[in-house]
Amino acid sequence: MRGEKHLAALRGATRCRNEAEDIAAQVTALYRELLRENQLAERDILSLIFSVTEDLDTQNPSAALRRAGFAQDLALFTVQEARMKNAPKGIIRVLIHGYLEEGIKPCHVYRNGAEILRPDWASKPPS
Repeated sequence: MRGEKHLAALRGATRCRNEAEDIAAQVTALYRELLRENQLAERDILSLIFSVTEDLDTQNPSAALRRAGFAQDLALFTVQEARMKNAPKGIIRVLIHGYLEEGIKPCHVYRNGAEILRPDWASKPPS
Protein backbone atom coordinates (compact mmCIF):
# COMPACT_ATOMS: atom_id res chain seq x y z
CA MET A 1 0.00 0.00 0.00
CA ARG A 2 1.36 3.40 -0.95
CA GLY A 3 1.45 6.21 1.54
CA GLU A 4 -0.02 9.64 1.06
CA LYS A 5 1.93 12.08 -1.11
CA HIS A 6 2.30 15.83 -1.27
CA LEU A 7 3.18 18.10 -4.16
CA ALA A 8 6.67 19.61 -3.96
CA ALA A 9 8.92 21.82 -6.05
CA LEU A 10 12.55 20.72 -6.07
CA ARG A 11 15.40 22.98 -7.07
CA GLY A 12 18.84 22.08 -8.27
CA ALA A 13 21.79 23.40 -10.20
CA THR A 14 25.12 22.27 -11.53
CA ARG A 15 28.07 23.93 -13.19
CA CYS A 16 29.50 22.53 -16.40
CA ARG A 17 31.74 23.23 -19.36
CA ASN A 18 30.24 24.16 -22.73
CA GLU A 19 30.85 20.67 -24.08
CA ALA A 20 28.00 18.35 -25.04
CA GLU A 21 29.48 15.44 -23.09
CA ASP A 22 29.98 17.46 -19.91
CA ILE A 23 26.50 18.98 -20.08
CA ALA A 24 25.00 15.51 -20.51
CA ALA A 25 27.07 14.07 -17.65
CA GLN A 26 26.33 16.92 -15.24
CA VAL A 27 22.60 17.05 -16.00
CA THR A 28 22.26 13.28 -15.57
CA ALA A 29 24.20 13.34 -12.28
CA LEU A 30 22.10 16.23 -10.97
CA TYR A 31 18.85 14.49 -11.91
CA ARG A 32 19.89 11.17 -10.34
CA GLU A 33 20.93 12.91 -7.13
CA LEU A 34 17.63 14.82 -6.90
CA LEU A 35 15.69 11.57 -7.34
CA ARG A 36 17.82 9.72 -4.79
CA GLU A 37 17.86 12.46 -2.13
CA ASN A 38 14.10 12.92 -2.36
CA GLN A 39 13.19 9.24 -2.75
CA LEU A 40 11.35 10.35 -5.89
CA ALA A 41 10.26 8.01 -8.67
CA GLU A 42 9.92 9.32 -12.21
CA ARG A 43 6.27 8.25 -12.26
CA ASP A 44 5.65 10.87 -9.53
CA ILE A 45 7.15 13.77 -11.52
CA LEU A 46 4.81 16.18 -13.29
CA SER A 47 7.33 18.35 -15.13
CA LEU A 48 10.94 19.54 -15.35
CA ILE A 49 12.09 22.99 -16.34
CA PHE A 50 15.77 23.59 -17.09
CA SER A 51 17.42 26.96 -17.48
CA VAL A 52 20.89 27.47 -18.91
CA THR A 53 23.22 30.44 -18.83
CA GLU A 54 23.78 32.01 -22.25
CA ASP A 55 27.30 30.59 -22.58
CA LEU A 56 25.99 26.99 -22.69
CA ASP A 57 24.95 26.30 -26.26
CA THR A 58 26.34 22.89 -27.28
CA GLN A 59 23.66 20.65 -25.76
CA ASN A 60 20.05 21.03 -24.65
CA PRO A 61 19.75 19.57 -21.13
CA SER A 62 16.26 18.19 -21.82
CA ALA A 63 17.50 16.31 -24.87
CA ALA A 64 20.59 15.12 -22.96
CA LEU A 65 18.44 13.72 -20.16
CA ARG A 66 16.23 11.84 -22.62
CA ARG A 67 19.25 10.48 -24.50
CA ALA A 68 20.54 9.16 -21.17
CA GLY A 69 17.35 7.12 -20.86
CA PHE A 70 15.49 9.29 -18.37
CA ALA A 71 12.28 11.33 -18.52
CA GLN A 72 10.94 9.57 -21.60
CA ASP A 73 7.30 10.32 -20.74
CA LEU A 74 7.73 13.60 -18.86
CA ALA A 75 7.04 17.16 -19.90
CA LEU A 76 10.46 18.84 -20.23
CA PHE A 77 11.24 22.45 -21.07
CA THR A 78 14.50 24.37 -21.40
CA VAL A 79 14.87 28.15 -21.31
CA GLN A 80 17.79 30.55 -21.34
CA GLU A 81 18.57 32.08 -17.95
CA ALA A 82 18.03 35.82 -17.63
CA ARG A 83 21.32 37.62 -18.22
CA MET A 84 22.49 39.37 -15.05
CA LYS A 85 25.66 41.33 -14.36
CA ASN A 86 28.31 39.31 -12.54
CA ALA A 87 26.23 36.12 -12.64
CA PRO A 88 28.24 32.89 -12.72
CA LYS A 89 28.70 31.23 -16.11
CA GLY A 90 28.25 27.58 -17.01
CA ILE A 91 25.19 27.00 -14.83
CA ILE A 92 22.24 24.73 -15.50
CA ARG A 93 19.33 25.03 -13.09
CA VAL A 94 16.37 22.69 -12.79
CA LEU A 95 12.92 22.98 -11.22
CA ILE A 96 11.06 19.70 -10.75
CA HIS A 97 7.40 19.50 -9.75
CA GLY A 98 6.49 16.14 -8.30
CA TYR A 99 4.81 14.18 -5.54
CA LEU A 100 6.90 13.19 -2.53
CA GLU A 101 5.91 10.63 0.08
CA GLU A 102 4.46 12.18 3.25
CA GLY A 103 7.18 12.96 5.74
CA ILE A 104 9.82 13.58 3.04
CA LYS A 105 11.04 17.17 3.16
CA PRO A 106 12.25 18.55 -0.17
CA CYS A 107 16.00 18.29 -0.56
CA HIS A 108 17.44 20.68 -3.12
CA VAL A 109 20.72 19.77 -4.83
CA TYR A 110 23.49 22.17 -5.80
CA ARG A 111 26.63 20.51 -7.09
CA ASN A 112 29.86 20.80 -9.03
CA GLY A 113 30.48 24.45 -8.17
CA ALA A 114 26.84 25.59 -8.28
CA GLU A 115 26.77 25.56 -4.47
CA ILE A 116 27.67 29.26 -4.66
CA LEU A 117 24.10 29.95 -5.81
CA ARG A 118 22.48 28.65 -2.62
CA PRO A 119 25.09 27.87 0.02
CA ASP A 120 22.28 27.62 2.58
CA TRP A 121 20.78 24.69 0.63
CA ALA A 122 23.99 23.12 -0.60
CA SER A 123 24.77 21.24 2.60
CA LYS A 124 21.32 20.54 4.04
CA PRO A 125 17.63 20.57 3.14
CA PRO A 126 15.79 23.86 3.72
CA SER A 127 13.63 24.17 6.83
